[in-house]
Amino acid sequence: MQTFLKTVLPYVFCILAGYLAGAVNFAWLLAKKRGFDIRTKGSGNAGTTNAGRTMGSGVAAVVFLCDALKSALMVWLAGFLFHSSPSIQTVTMAACVAGHLYPFYLEFQGGKGIAASLGAILAIEPWFGLGCVVVEAVVVILTRYVSLASICAAIFYFAITCICRWGEWWSIAFAGILT
Repeated sequence: MQTFLKTVLPYVFCILAGYLAGAVNFAWLLAKKRGFDIRTKGSGNAGTTNAGRTMGSGVAAVVFLCDALKSALMVWLAGFLFHSSPSIQTVTMAACVAGHLYPFYLEFQGGKGIAASLGAILAIEPWFGLGCVVVEAVVVILTRYVSLASICAAIFYFAITCICRWGEWWSIAFAGILT
């Protein structure tokens, strides 16, 4: 019984805490504060890009930072509490992104998970995360398409994870899920 509590319970805790933290949707909250449901305006997505379309670039920056920070903090906290276990940090990252994508209180219609993913990646692999930021910025500057830039950054993350973390199946599995 003690083995179960020591091995399984931290994962259960991190999955629940990660999901609940990820489910806090800042685009929806800020839109509600302004008197509308962001899922009924613009693209209908409760994320950073639509927050920029419907509420302006300043609000989009706040949404992006808050979404990235919630994931980064949860992944960092999981690592701190459970001695930097890569598997528990990866599970927390997945739960946080899942909470962002499918918040229970928004009928499972959240954001696209780009900012939440980036925050978690920066917490686990800062250099990989910075590489994703550079790829995203270059593609946005060249094409003006945030969606294409996000896809390119996700592919970059998967490729760099496969190259640098070969044999660490938790890292590669999550990178594959993100892509």
